[in-house]
Amino acid sequence: MEPKITRTTFEGLFIIESKIFNDQRGFFTESWNKKTFSNIGLGADFIQENHSLSKKGVLRGIHYQNMQEPIIKLVRCISGEIYDVVIDLRLSSNTFGRWFGIYLNENNNKQLYIPIGFAHGFIAISDFAEVEYKQDGYYNTSSEGTIAWDDKDIAIDWPIKNPILSEKDKKGMSLKEYIKTPAFK
Repeated sequence: MEPKITRTTFEGLFIIESKIFNDQRGFFTESWNKKTFSNIGLGADFIQENHSLSKKGVLRGIHYQNMQEPIIKLVRCISGEIYDVVIDLRLSSNTFGRWFGIYLNENNNKQLYIPIGFAHGFIAISDFAEVEYKQDGYYNTSSEGTIAWDDKDIAIDWPIKNPILSEKDKKGMSLKEYIKTPAFK
C-alpha cells in the first residue's frame, strides 16, 4: 500500500496520496505507516496529533515553531475542504520567503508533509472543515510565532479575501520583521 509521493519545488516538502480502497461498506486508507514512510526518506517520529474544526472562512495561522523546538508536520483534511499554505522560513534555502498552497479535502486524500523550517496555515473553503495533523515535537507556546497572513511581500493568493482570524493571528509579523528576529538563526 505504498503511497504516491510528489516532490514540490521546495526541498523536503512533499504531497502524499495514500491509496484508497472502496467497497459497499465505505473506504479504507492507511494515512501513515512509519516503516513505509521511512523507506522513502520521510521517517518522522510523530508524537502528537491535533484535530480542528473550522467554519467557512476561518484562517488558522500562519504559525511556525522556531529552531529551539522545531517540528515536522503531516497535514490532512478529513472532512470538507481547506486551502493549505506553507511559507519557507529557512534562511539558507533557495525558496526562503516563498509560499506553496494546495487544496486538501475529504475526497482527494492528499496530505502535505511539511519539513522543519516552514510556517503553516490554512483557510476553510467548505461550510465546515476538519483537519488533522501529526507532528514530531510537542507544541510549545514560547517557541511559536505567527507570520501575517496578508504580508504584501509574501503575497499569498488566498481563495477567500476577508478571513475570520483569531486575535493572535491578527497580530502576525511581516517577513521583514521575521528576518530581524533570532527565531531561525
